[in-house]
Amino acid sequence: MPVESHYRICPLCEACCGLEVKTEGAKVVGIRGADNDVFSRGYLCPKGVSLKDLHEDPDRLRTPLIKRDGRFVPASWDEAFAEIERRLLPVWREQGPDAVALTIGNPAAHKVNLLAYTPRLVRALGSRNVFSASTLDQMPKQLSAGLMFGHWLSIPLPDIERCDYLLMLGANPMVSNGSLWTVPDYRGKAKAMRARGGRIVVVDPRRSETAAVADEHLPIRPGGDALLLLGIAHTLFDEGLVKLGRLAEHVNGLDEARAAVAPFAPEVTAAGCGIPADVQRRIARELAAAPRAAVYGRIGTCTTRFGTVNSWLVDLLNVLTGNLDREGGAMFAKAAAFAANTQGRPGSGKGITTGRRKSRVSGAPEVFGELPITVMAEEMQTPGEGQVKALITVASNPVLSAPGGPRIAQALEGLDFMLSLDIYVNETTRHADVILPGLSPLEDLHFDVAFPQLSHRNHARFSGPVFDAPAGTPQEWQTILRLCALLEGRGLDVDVQQLDDEAIESDVKRFAGDNTPAVLAALRPWRGPERLIDLQLRVGPYGDQFGRKPDGLNLAKVKAASTVEAGGIDLGALTARIPEVLRTPSGKIELAPPSIVADLAAIKVEAAPAFSLIGRRDVRSGNSWMHNLPLLAKGPERCTLLVNPGDAERLGLVEFARVRSAAGELVARVERSADMSAGVVSLPHGWGHDLDGVQLGVARERPGVNMNALLDDAARDPLSGNAVLSGVAVQITAA
Repeated sequence: MPVESHYRICPLCEACCGLEVKTEGAKVVGIRGADNDVFSRGYLCPKGVSLKDLHEDPDRLRTPLIKRDGRFVPASWDEAFAEIERRLLPVWREQGPDAVALTIGNPAAHKVNLLAYTPRLVRALGSRNVFSASTLDQMPKQLSAGLMFGHWLSIPLPDIERCDYLLMLGANPMVSNGSLWTVPDYRGKAKAMRARGGRIVVVDPRRSETAAVADEHLPIRPGGDALLLLGIAHTLFDEGLVKLGRLAEHVNGLDEARAAVAPFAPEVTAAGCGIPADVQRRIARELAAAPRAAVYGRIGTCTTRFGTVNSWLVDLLNVLTGNLDREGGAMFAKAAAFAANTQGRPGSGKGITTGRRKSRVSGAPEVFGELPITVMAEEMQTPGEGQVKALITVASNPVLSAPGGPRIAQALEGLDFMLSLDIYVNETTRHADVILPGLSPLEDLHFDVAFPQLSHRNHARFSGPVFDAPAGTPQEWQTILRLCALLEGRGLDVDVQQLDDEAIESDVKRFAGDNTPAVLAALRPWRGPERLIDLQLRVGPYGDQFGRKPDGLNLAKVKAASTVEAGGIDLGALTARIPEVLRTPSGKIELAPPSIVADLAAIKVEAAPAFSLIGRRDVRSGNSWMHNLPLLAKGPERCTLLVNPGDAERLGLVEFARVRSAAGELVARVERSADMSAGVVSLPHGWGHDLDGVQLGVARERPGVNMNALLDDAARDPLSGNAVLSGVAVQITAA
């Protein structure tokens, strides 16, 4: 049987690397980086190779499951939908839409089938109780970007290939290959940057993999990012180093920003962040003096009480040093499709709105159409009008990924009905009444919706399925449309193709008006997500505009170029986009959003706890289900408590330590590490695979412990609703 090569975009992390998948019949015989990929240039990490394990995983669900007498049994798709109709619809109709909650997990961001169609399910459901993984890691950055630039995904990205000075806080792209910054092979790009004389400074409580290859590592006190950033901003004003350059005519609020940071001289902030005042002032001067510089902050800055303040300060520094929207600085991507900041009238817009509703129990404000995931359990457990009585999960595992996991598990047990769209019986879906599986990534098409809006270079790529889907198994977009039809009262016997036709016609009418029939005719060769992709490509900034720009993009052209030999279409380096990219009502960059400035009053210099807990990531891990893939699970145990050797010696820690917080406690295996600052310990995210009913055979062999059991589900950034996952006070004793 001949060996065939297939071009594939990896869907397992934000790097979105191009792969060459070799098959022999129905078997994967090799996976390597696609050398000609216009974006990743042959780069490959272990996650890409693990697609073979995922495709072949015996624990991956391939048929719907229905819970009968406390046990899951296989069912047909029609049986599963009949059960959903019988049990979900009465809750939704009789107790109101808010009685049914929806939670969306991180994997949805990597699948056009889910990312493009789940919003239709949200609209059909009509519930105020929508949650996602965004309030676990990134909502502060999205909120600050929205307030400053007018859209949730107008996030400035380091132009690393032309940068001379990069200041990085709470980020580890050596492991993640970027986060809200899609940058495959960060190692190679950082090495090239330093080879041309560039300088990289990493701020982190741990000497991370990224810090280890930087020019300088500044070990900050956990949670002290806002104080450090304020000290740097203060210095820029205090020493006359502010230089807006061409941005001067495009900003509002410079005087307000100056006044806001005035109380935070480095001499004031040093004690709270652990970075001496003279070092803060030196960093400010280096930023201001560098020919081309960028500041980048990620998960470590977002998952604190002042996540939105931190995110704002990062881009404030980029503006104050004249490095926003310039080559080698912090720039905006221009995605080929699906990017709202390339659509409509350029240069101004409606901006963003938050707080249109509040959660029933805690009064947490809505942000970006959702509520903080940390209020989900209380909405289920607190009686009264509007109590959540049913849940739909989409590729989501909050029992492991959100603070208060044990409480969430208890709340799920009390629901009247739970439906999960997932490929595993995991710590969350074990509570479901019905599970509807998706396809293997190798049986599905792939087009990145979100990540080209965050990419260090503009590109357009597509990959089709490597294998045919099993007969009778729907794609996830078809499953979602069928769920929408149920909620719309159309019953079980629906024509999914007709639903798809109606959905695309509704989308087209919003912008095409009287030209809708002609546009629909032009899209006719495609169905489902491909039709959406073709539409978005054609009306996008590089599109053919349905014939008005014959050399422009459409899906046929992108498909033709997305091969092992061609590797997609390179759309070039990032270019200046201000004022065109702005969607604020003023048409300006808002340097001093009132809600953020007001939150500065809550910042205080406080005594450090005996120990602070931080998270970490491993190159072989991203989402919790990856612990079930043999290729990624092999090697040394990764769910360990990293402890500074001096602390371990003083406390008498040998093999295990008991970790206590105000919220809970656990016992973790100790690993001594000189990379840890004294008084700081670290546990990785997404472990704890030893719960009853979990069907993850490989993960259960080394289950690890759930860090989220130590986290308070009431602790969050009040502006964005993001959970506080970092800098948590803990006590450590030998166990």
